[in-house]
Amino acid sequence: MPLTVEQRMTIGKKLRERVPRSAHGDWKPPSNRADPLALLRQSDQGRLPALLPIRYERMRASPFAFLRGAAAVMAADLSTSAATGMRAQACGDCHVGNFGGFGTPERQLVFDINDFDETLPAPWEWDLKRLAASVLVANRVAGFTERRCRDNARLTAEAYRTHMHRYAEMPALGVWYSHLNLSLLADHATTPAARKRWQRVIAAAARRTPDRDFPKITALRRRKPRIADRPPLIYHPRDRALLGRHVRRMFHLYRETLPPERRIVLDRYELADVARKVVGVGSVGTRCAVALLMAGANDPLLLQFKEARRSVLAPYTAASRFENQGQRVVVGQRMLQSASDVFLGWTRDDNGHDYYFRQLHDMKFKIDLEAMTPADWNEYAGLCGWALARAHARTGDAALLSGYMGKSGVFDQAIERFATTYADLTEVDYLRFKRGASRATRGDSCKRAPR
Repeated sequence: MPLTVEQRMTIGKKLRERVPRSAHGDWKPPSNRADPLALLRQSDQGRLPALLPIRYERMRASPFAFLRGAAAVMAADLSTSAATGMRAQACGDCHVGNFGGFGTPERQLVFDINDFDETLPAPWEWDLKRLAASVLVANRVAGFTERRCRDNARLTAEAYRTHMHRYAEMPALGVWYSHLNLSLLADHATTPAARKRWQRVIAAAARRTPDRDFPKITALRRRKPRIADRPPLIYHPRDRALLGRHVRRMFHLYRETLPPERRIVLDRYELADVARKVVGVGSVGTRCAVALLMAGANDPLLLQFKEARRSVLAPYTAASRFENQGQRVVVGQRMLQSASDVFLGWTRDDNGHDYYFRQLHDMKFKIDLEAMTPADWNEYAGLCGWALARAHARTGDAALLSGYMGKSGVFDQAIERFATTYADLTEVDYLRFKRGASRATRGDSCKRAPR
Protein backbone atom coordinates (compact mmCIF):
# COMPACT_ATOMS: atom_id res chain seq x y z
CA MET A 1 0.00 0.00 0.00
CA PRO A 2 1.18 3.54 -0.71
CA LEU A 3 2.19 5.66 2.26
CA THR A 4 -0.58 7.79 3.72
CA VAL A 5 -0.61 11.57 3.49
CA GLU A 6 0.31 11.79 7.18
CA GLN A 7 3.26 9.44 6.74
CA ARG A 8 4.59 11.39 3.77
CA MET A 9 4.19 14.66 5.68
CA THR A 10 6.20 13.16 8.53
CA ILE A 11 8.98 12.21 6.10
CA GLY A 12 8.93 15.77 4.76
CA LYS A 13 9.13 17.16 8.28
CA LYS A 14 12.19 15.03 9.03
CA LEU A 15 14.02 16.68 6.14
CA ARG A 16 14.24 19.79 8.32
CA GLU A 17 16.92 18.00 10.33
CA ARG A 18 19.17 17.94 7.26
CA VAL A 19 18.06 21.25 5.70
CA PRO A 20 16.50 23.62 8.28
CA ARG A 21 13.81 25.81 6.81
CA SER A 22 15.71 28.91 7.91
CA ALA A 23 18.66 27.82 5.74
CA HIS A 24 16.84 29.02 2.63
CA GLY A 25 17.17 32.58 3.90
CA ASP A 26 20.88 32.34 4.69
CA TRP A 27 22.12 32.37 1.08
CA LYS A 28 24.98 34.68 0.17
CA PRO A 29 26.75 34.97 -3.18
CA PRO A 30 29.66 32.50 -3.12
CA SER A 31 33.19 33.87 -3.36
CA ASN A 32 33.66 32.03 -6.67
CA ARG A 33 30.35 33.23 -8.13
CA ALA A 34 30.29 33.08 -11.91
CA ASP A 35 30.57 36.44 -13.66
CA PRO A 36 26.99 37.48 -14.60
CA LEU A 37 28.11 39.29 -17.76
CA ALA A 38 30.08 36.25 -18.89
CA LEU A 39 27.01 34.05 -18.36
CA LEU A 40 24.91 36.45 -20.42
CA ARG A 41 27.46 36.43 -23.25
CA GLN A 42 27.49 32.66 -23.11
CA SER A 43 23.68 32.58 -23.36
CA ASP A 44 23.93 34.75 -26.51
CA GLN A 45 25.68 31.98 -28.41
CA GLY A 46 23.49 30.69 -31.21
CA ARG A 47 21.10 33.65 -31.13
CA LEU A 48 20.51 35.89 -34.14
CA PRO A 49 23.24 38.57 -33.75
CA ALA A 50 21.19 41.35 -35.34
CA LEU A 51 18.54 41.01 -32.61
CA LEU A 52 20.91 41.12 -29.64
CA PRO A 53 20.84 44.94 -29.38
CA ILE A 54 17.06 44.72 -28.85
CA ARG A 55 17.57 42.11 -26.13
CA TYR A 56 20.06 44.27 -24.25
CA GLU A 57 18.05 47.45 -24.73
CA ARG A 58 15.05 45.75 -23.14
CA MET A 59 17.14 44.45 -20.26
CA ARG A 60 18.47 47.97 -19.62
CA ALA A 61 14.96 49.25 -18.84
CA SER A 62 15.03 48.38 -15.12
CA PRO A 63 16.41 45.89 -12.59
CA PHE A 64 13.25 43.83 -13.11
CA ALA A 65 13.78 43.75 -16.89
CA PHE A 66 17.36 42.67 -16.24
CA LEU A 67 16.17 39.90 -13.92
CA ARG A 68 13.77 38.69 -16.62
CA GLY A 69 16.56 38.44 -19.17
CA ALA A 70 19.10 36.96 -16.79
CA ALA A 71 17.53 33.56 -16.12
CA ALA A 72 20.89 31.90 -16.80
CA VAL A 73 22.52 34.05 -14.13
CA MET A 74 19.95 33.20 -11.48
CA ALA A 75 20.00 29.51 -12.38
CA ALA A 76 23.71 29.45 -11.54
CA ASP A 77 23.04 31.27 -8.26
CA LEU A 78 20.13 29.03 -7.29
CA SER A 79 22.31 25.97 -7.76
CA THR A 80 24.37 27.16 -4.77
CA SER A 81 21.36 27.76 -2.51
CA ALA A 82 19.88 25.38 0.09
CA ALA A 83 17.82 22.51 -1.35
CA THR A 84 16.03 19.59 0.27
CA GLY A 85 16.65 17.15 -2.58
CA MET A 86 12.93 16.92 -3.44
CA ARG A 87 12.13 17.69 -7.06
CA ALA A 88 9.24 18.71 -9.23
CA GLN A 89 8.86 19.73 -12.86
CA ALA A 90 10.20 23.27 -12.65
CA CYS A 91 9.07 26.18 -14.79
CA GLY A 92 12.72 27.21 -14.84
CA ASP A 93 12.01 30.90 -15.45
CA CYS A 94 9.40 31.51 -12.79
CA HIS A 95 9.33 35.29 -12.52
CA VAL A 96 6.18 37.28 -11.81
CA GLY A 97 5.88 38.42 -15.43
CA ASN A 98 5.49 34.84 -16.64
CA PHE A 99 1.96 34.42 -15.28
CA GLY A 100 -1.23 35.34 -17.05
CA GLY A 101 -4.55 34.24 -18.46
CA PHE A 102 -5.47 32.02 -21.37
CA GLY A 103 -8.39 30.01 -22.68
CA THR A 104 -8.75 26.27 -22.10
CA PRO A 105 -9.95 23.95 -24.89
CA GLU A 106 -13.38 24.27 -23.26
CA ARG A 107 -13.02 28.08 -23.71
CA GLN A 108 -12.82 28.80 -19.99
CA LEU A 109 -10.43 31.55 -18.88
CA VAL A 110 -7.84 30.40 -16.36
CA PHE A 111 -4.86 31.94 -14.57
CA ASP A 112 -1.57 30.05 -14.71
CA ILE A 113 2.13 30.04 -15.54
CA ASN A 114 2.50 30.86 -19.22
CA ASP A 115 6.19 30.44 -20.14
CA PHE A 116 8.01 27.10 -20.17
CA ASP A 117 11.10 27.64 -22.32
CA GLU A 118 13.37 26.57 -19.43
CA THR A 119 11.23 23.81 -17.89
CA LEU A 120 13.06 20.79 -16.50
CA PRO A 121 12.80 18.52 -13.44
CA ALA A 122 14.70 20.37 -10.71
CA PRO A 123 14.64 21.31 -7.02
CA TRP A 124 11.21 22.77 -6.27
CA GLU A 125 12.74 25.61 -4.24
CA TRP A 126 14.33 27.19 -7.33
CA ASP A 127 11.02 28.26 -8.89
CA LEU A 128 9.70 29.70 -5.64
CA LYS A 129 12.88 31.63 -4.89
CA ARG A 130 12.97 33.17 -8.36
CA LEU A 131 9.30 34.08 -8.09
CA ALA A 132 9.64 35.73 -4.67
CA ALA A 133 12.78 37.62 -5.72
CA SER A 134 11.04 38.86 -8.87
CA VAL A 135 8.10 40.14 -6.80
CA LEU A 136 10.44 42.10 -4.57
CA VAL A 137 12.46 43.53 -7.47
CA ALA A 138 9.33 44.51 -9.41
CA ASN A 139 7.86 46.17 -6.32
CA ARG A 140 11.02 48.19 -5.78
CA VAL A 141 10.90 49.34 -9.41
CA ALA A 142 7.29 50.40 -8.79
CA GLY A 143 8.49 52.61 -5.93
CA PHE A 144 6.83 50.78 -3.03
CA THR A 145 8.20 50.99 0.48
CA GLU A 146 10.80 48.39 1.38
CA ARG A 147 8.46 46.91 3.99
CA ARG A 148 5.71 46.40 1.41
CA CYS A 149 8.18 44.90 -1.07
CA ARG A 150 9.34 42.37 1.48
CA ASP A 151 5.80 41.67 2.66
CA ASN A 152 4.71 40.78 -0.87
CA ALA A 153 7.69 38.46 -1.32
CA ARG A 154 6.74 36.73 1.92
CA LEU A 155 3.07 36.55 0.89
CA THR A 156 4.13 34.74 -2.28
CA ALA A 157 5.80 32.02 -0.20
CA GLU A 158 2.92 31.93 2.28
CA ALA A 159 0.39 31.36 -0.50
CA TYR A 160 2.58 28.62 -1.97
CA ARG A 161 2.89 26.90 1.40
CA THR A 162 -0.78 27.10 2.43
CA HIS A 163 -2.10 25.95 -0.93
CA MET A 164 0.43 23.14 -1.11
CA HIS A 165 -1.06 21.89 2.16
CA ARG A 166 -4.52 21.91 0.56
CA TYR A 167 -3.23 19.98 -2.45
CA ALA A 168 -1.56 17.45 -0.15
CA GLU A 169 -4.97 16.53 1.25
CA MET A 170 -6.69 16.27 -2.15
CA PRO A 171 -7.02 13.07 -4.22
CA ALA A 172 -4.39 12.75 -6.95
CA LEU A 173 -6.95 13.28 -9.71
CA GLY A 174 -8.37 16.26 -7.86
CA VAL A 175 -4.96 17.93 -7.96
CA TRP A 176 -4.56 17.13 -11.65
CA TYR A 177 -7.96 18.57 -12.58
CA SER A 178 -7.65 21.66 -10.39
CA HIS A 179 -7.34 25.09 -11.99
CA LEU A 180 -7.51 28.76 -11.07
CA ASN A 181 -10.37 30.54 -12.78
CA LEU A 182 -9.38 33.96 -14.07
CA SER A 183 -12.31 35.47 -12.19
CA LEU A 184 -10.17 35.11 -9.05
CA LEU A 185 -8.43 38.35 -10.03
CA ALA A 186 -11.71 40.21 -9.68
CA ASP A 187 -12.97 38.15 -6.74
CA HIS A 188 -9.84 38.89 -4.71
CA ALA A 189 -9.79 42.61 -5.49
CA THR A 190 -9.80 44.74 -2.36
CA THR A 191 -11.61 47.78 -3.82
CA PRO A 192 -14.58 48.25 -6.18
CA ALA A 193 -12.34 50.16 -8.61
CA ALA A 194 -9.83 47.31 -8.72
CA ARG A 195 -12.64 44.79 -9.21
CA LYS A 196 -13.98 46.73 -12.20
CA ARG A 197 -10.51 47.05 -13.69
CA TRP A 198 -9.89 43.30 -13.48
CA GLN A 199 -13.34 42.63 -14.92
CA ARG A 200 -12.45 44.79 -17.94
CA VAL A 201 -9.17 42.91 -18.35
CA ILE A 202 -10.95 39.55 -18.21
CA ALA A 203 -13.58 40.68 -20.72
CA ALA A 204 -10.85 41.87 -23.11
CA ALA A 205 -9.06 38.50 -22.83
CA ALA A 206 -12.25 36.65 -23.71
CA ARG A 207 -12.49 38.69 -26.91
CA ARG A 208 -8.89 38.00 -27.96
CA THR A 209 -9.52 35.26 -30.51
CA PRO A 210 -7.92 34.62 -33.94
CA ASP A 211 -10.80 36.14 -35.89
CA ARG A 212 -10.56 39.37 -33.88
CA ASP A 213 -6.76 39.60 -34.00
CA PHE A 214 -6.67 38.76 -37.71
CA PRO A 215 -7.47 42.30 -39.02
CA LYS A 216 -5.02 43.88 -36.57
CA ILE A 217 -1.90 42.00 -37.60
CA THR A 218 -2.55 41.38 -41.31
CA ALA A 219 -2.83 43.43 -44.48
CA LEU A 220 -3.96 42.59 -48.00
CA ARG A 221 -1.19 42.08 -50.52
CA ARG A 222 -2.32 41.29 -54.06
CA ARG A 223 -5.76 40.65 -52.58
CA LYS A 224 -4.40 38.01 -50.22
CA PRO A 225 -4.02 38.36 -46.45
CA ARG A 226 -0.43 38.61 -45.28
CA ILE A 227 1.19 39.38 -41.94
CA ALA A 228 1.84 43.12 -41.73
CA ASP A 229 5.46 44.18 -41.24
CA ARG A 230 6.17 46.19 -38.10
CA PRO A 231 9.97 46.28 -38.01
CA PRO A 232 12.02 45.55 -36.06
CA LEU A 233 9.53 43.45 -34.05
CA ILE A 234 7.61 41.75 -36.90
CA TYR A 235 9.20 41.52 -40.33
CA HIS A 236 9.64 39.37 -43.42
CA PRO A 237 13.24 38.40 -44.24
CA ARG A 238 14.48 39.34 -47.68
CA ASP A 239 14.30 35.78 -48.95
CA ARG A 240 10.77 35.07 -47.79
CA ALA A 241 10.37 32.27 -50.35
CA LEU A 242 13.25 30.38 -48.73
CA LEU A 243 11.70 30.89 -45.30
CA GLY A 244 8.36 29.62 -46.61
CA ARG A 245 9.89 26.40 -47.97
CA HIS A 246 11.87 25.99 -44.76
CA VAL A 247 8.72 26.34 -42.64
CA ARG A 248 6.68 23.94 -44.76
CA ARG A 249 9.18 21.16 -44.05
CA MET A 250 9.14 22.02 -40.34
CA PHE A 251 5.36 22.17 -40.39
CA HIS A 252 5.07 18.62 -41.71
CA LEU A 253 7.18 17.32 -38.79
CA TYR A 254 5.21 19.43 -36.32
CA ARG A 255 1.92 18.02 -37.59
CA GLU A 256 3.08 14.48 -36.74
CA THR A 257 3.50 15.44 -33.05
CA LEU A 258 -0.19 16.31 -32.69
CA PRO A 259 -2.79 13.72 -31.66
CA PRO A 260 -4.71 12.41 -34.70
CA GLU A 261 -7.94 14.20 -33.79
CA ARG A 262 -6.14 17.55 -33.75
CA ARG A 263 -4.45 16.90 -37.08
CA ILE A 264 -7.94 16.71 -38.56
CA VAL A 265 -8.57 20.30 -37.51
CA LEU A 266 -5.12 21.52 -38.56
CA ASP A 267 -5.48 19.91 -41.99
CA ARG A 268 -8.39 22.23 -42.76
CA TYR A 269 -5.92 25.13 -42.92
CA GLU A 270 -3.34 26.08 -45.51
CA LEU A 271 -0.17 28.02 -44.80
CA ALA A 272 -0.59 31.56 -46.16
CA ASP A 273 2.36 33.52 -44.75
CA VAL A 274 5.26 33.47 -42.29
CA ALA A 275 7.07 36.37 -40.62
CA ARG A 276 9.76 36.61 -37.96
CA LYS A 277 8.67 37.99 -34.58
CA VAL A 278 10.66 39.36 -31.64
CA VAL A 279 9.19 38.34 -28.30
CA GLY A 280 9.81 38.86 -24.60
CA VAL A 281 13.12 39.83 -23.01
CA GLY A 282 15.06 36.65 -22.33
CA SER A 283 13.89 35.15 -25.64
CA VAL A 284 15.03 37.99 -27.87
CA GLY A 285 17.52 36.72 -30.41
CA THR A 286 16.12 33.22 -30.54
CA ARG A 287 14.41 32.15 -33.75
CA CYS A 288 10.73 32.96 -33.46
CA ALA A 289 8.09 33.47 -36.12
CA VAL A 290 4.36 33.75 -36.72
CA ALA A 291 2.55 31.60 -39.26
CA LEU A 292 -0.77 32.65 -40.78
CA LEU A 293 -2.98 29.76 -41.89
CA MET A 294 -6.34 30.10 -43.62
CA ALA A 295 -9.27 27.69 -43.88
CA GLY A 296 -11.41 30.26 -45.70
CA ALA A 297 -11.65 33.95 -46.48
CA ASN A 298 -12.41 34.85 -42.86
CA ASP A 299 -11.25 31.71 -41.10
CA PRO A 300 -7.69 32.33 -39.83
CA LEU A 301 -5.41 30.41 -37.49
CA LEU A 302 -2.33 32.16 -36.10
CA LEU A 303 0.47 29.94 -34.84
CA GLN A 304 3.70 31.00 -33.22
CA PHE A 305 6.74 28.79 -33.46
CA LYS A 306 9.64 29.51 -31.19
CA GLU A 307 13.14 28.11 -30.92
CA ALA A 308 13.69 25.84 -27.93
CA ARG A 309 17.24 25.84 -26.67
CA ARG A 310 18.88 23.92 -23.85
CA SER A 311 17.32 24.88 -20.52
CA VAL A 312 19.32 27.29 -18.34
CA LEU A 313 18.79 24.76 -15.53
CA ALA A 314 20.48 21.93 -17.45
CA PRO A 315 24.05 22.54 -16.19
CA TYR A 316 22.87 22.23 -12.58
CA THR A 317 20.34 19.40 -12.63
CA ALA A 318 19.57 16.19 -14.52
CA ALA A 319 19.63 16.44 -18.30
CA SER A 320 16.36 16.33 -20.20
CA ARG A 321 15.23 12.87 -21.27
CA PHE A 322 14.06 14.39 -24.57
CA GLU A 323 16.46 14.76 -27.46
CA ASN A 324 14.31 17.49 -29.02
CA GLN A 325 14.26 20.62 -26.85
CA GLY A 326 10.87 21.56 -28.29
CA GLN A 327 9.46 18.29 -26.98
CA ARG A 328 11.00 19.10 -23.59
CA VAL A 329 9.08 22.39 -23.52
CA VAL A 330 5.80 20.88 -24.73
CA VAL A 331 5.81 17.96 -22.27
CA GLY A 332 6.82 20.24 -19.39
CA GLN A 333 4.03 22.66 -20.24
CA ARG A 334 1.47 19.86 -20.36
CA MET A 335 2.65 18.68 -16.95
CA LEU A 336 2.48 22.08 -15.28
CA GLN A 337 -0.47 23.86 -16.87
CA SER A 338 -4.02 23.04 -15.92
CA ALA A 339 -4.96 23.03 -19.62
CA SER A 340 -2.66 23.46 -22.60
CA ASP A 341 -3.08 24.74 -26.15
CA VAL A 342 -4.66 22.17 -28.46
CA PHE A 343 -2.08 23.01 -31.15
CA LEU A 344 0.95 22.59 -28.87
CA GLY A 345 3.61 20.53 -30.65
CA TRP A 346 7.27 20.46 -31.61
CA THR A 347 9.57 20.18 -34.62
CA ARG A 348 13.16 20.58 -35.87
CA ASP A 349 14.52 22.49 -38.85
CA ASP A 350 17.11 21.42 -41.42
CA ASN A 351 19.87 23.14 -39.45
CA GLY A 352 19.20 21.21 -36.25
CA HIS A 353 17.33 23.95 -34.39
CA ASP A 354 14.43 22.72 -32.24
CA TYR A 355 11.10 24.54 -31.98
CA TYR A 356 7.68 24.32 -30.41
CA PHE A 357 4.39 25.52 -31.89
CA ARG A 358 1.41 27.08 -30.12
CA GLN A 359 -1.42 29.43 -30.94
CA LEU A 360 -0.75 33.15 -30.90
CA HIS A 361 -2.93 35.30 -28.64
CA ASP A 362 -5.86 32.91 -28.36
CA MET A 363 -7.68 34.32 -25.31
CA LYS A 364 -4.27 35.09 -23.82
CA PHE A 365 -3.19 38.10 -21.87
CA LYS A 366 -0.37 39.19 -19.60
CA ILE A 367 -0.82 41.31 -16.53
CA ASP A 368 0.29 44.93 -16.85
CA LEU A 369 2.53 44.94 -13.80
CA GLU A 370 3.33 48.63 -14.10
CA ALA A 371 -0.36 49.58 -13.81
CA MET A 372 -0.97 47.63 -10.60
CA THR A 373 -1.54 49.41 -7.32
CA PRO A 374 0.00 48.31 -4.00
CA ALA A 375 -3.33 46.66 -3.13
CA ASP A 376 -3.33 44.82 -6.48
CA TRP A 377 0.15 43.53 -5.82
CA ASN A 378 -0.85 42.28 -2.41
CA GLU A 379 -3.40 39.96 -4.03
CA TYR A 380 -1.47 39.19 -7.19
CA ALA A 381 1.64 37.94 -5.40
CA GLY A 382 -0.53 35.45 -3.52
CA LEU A 383 -2.22 34.24 -6.72
CA CYS A 384 1.15 33.61 -8.35
CA GLY A 385 2.26 31.60 -5.31
CA TRP A 386 -0.99 29.65 -5.48
CA ALA A 387 -0.58 28.92 -9.22
CA LEU A 388 2.99 27.72 -8.67
CA ALA A 389 1.90 25.43 -5.82
CA ARG A 390 -0.76 23.88 -8.06
CA ALA A 391 1.82 23.31 -10.82
CA HIS A 392 4.34 21.69 -8.48
CA ALA A 393 1.67 19.56 -6.80
CA ARG A 394 0.93 17.95 -10.18
CA THR A 395 4.47 16.62 -10.60
CA GLY A 396 5.98 16.63 -7.10
CA ASP A 397 4.82 15.09 -3.82
CA ALA A 398 2.59 17.74 -2.24
CA ALA A 399 2.52 15.93 1.11
CA LEU A 400 6.32 15.78 1.36
CA LEU A 401 6.61 19.45 0.43
CA SER A 402 3.84 20.46 2.83
CA GLY A 403 5.36 18.43 5.66
CA TYR A 404 8.70 20.12 5.14
CA MET A 405 7.31 23.69 4.98
CA GLY A 406 4.94 23.17 7.91
CA LYS A 407 2.16 25.40 9.17
CA SER A 408 4.15 28.26 10.73
CA GLY A 409 5.70 31.21 8.93
CA VAL A 410 9.32 30.07 9.38
CA PHE A 411 9.70 28.99 5.77
CA ASP A 412 7.93 32.11 4.44
CA GLN A 413 10.30 34.37 6.35
CA ALA A 414 13.32 32.48 5.01
CA ILE A 415 12.12 32.98 1.43
CA GLU A 416 11.58 36.68 2.21
CA ARG A 417 15.20 36.95 3.37
CA PHE A 418 16.46 35.17 0.27
CA ALA A 419 14.38 37.44 -1.96
CA THR A 420 15.77 40.54 -0.24
CA THR A 421 19.37 39.38 -0.60
CA TYR A 422 18.83 38.46 -4.23
CA ALA A 423 17.05 41.73 -5.03
CA ASP A 424 20.05 43.62 -3.64
CA LEU A 425 22.38 41.51 -5.77
CA THR A 426 20.22 42.01 -8.87
CA GLU A 427 20.49 45.78 -8.50
CA VAL A 428 24.28 45.55 -8.30
CA ASP A 429 24.41 43.24 -11.34
CA TYR A 430 22.05 45.55 -13.22
CA LEU A 431 24.22 48.62 -12.72
CA ARG A 432 27.27 46.71 -13.88
CA PHE A 433 25.32 45.37 -16.85
CA LYS A 434 24.20 48.88 -17.87
CA ARG A 435 27.78 50.08 -17.91
CA GLY A 436 29.04 47.06 -19.81
CA ALA A 437 26.20 46.87 -22.34
CA SER A 438 25.80 50.56 -23.14
CA ARG A 439 27.86 50.37 -26.34
CA ALA A 440 26.17 47.19 -27.57
CA THR A 441 22.70 48.66 -27.28
CA ARG A 442 23.40 51.85 -29.23
CA GLY A 443 23.25 52.34 -32.95
CA ASP A 444 20.98 51.68 -35.85
CA SER A 445 20.59 47.94 -35.18
CA CYS A 446 17.68 48.57 -32.83
CA LYS A 447 15.86 50.64 -35.43
CA ARG A 448 15.81 48.45 -38.50
CA ALA A 449 14.67 44.92 -39.18
CA PRO A 450 17.39 42.27 -39.46
CA ARG A 451 17.74 40.48 -42.77
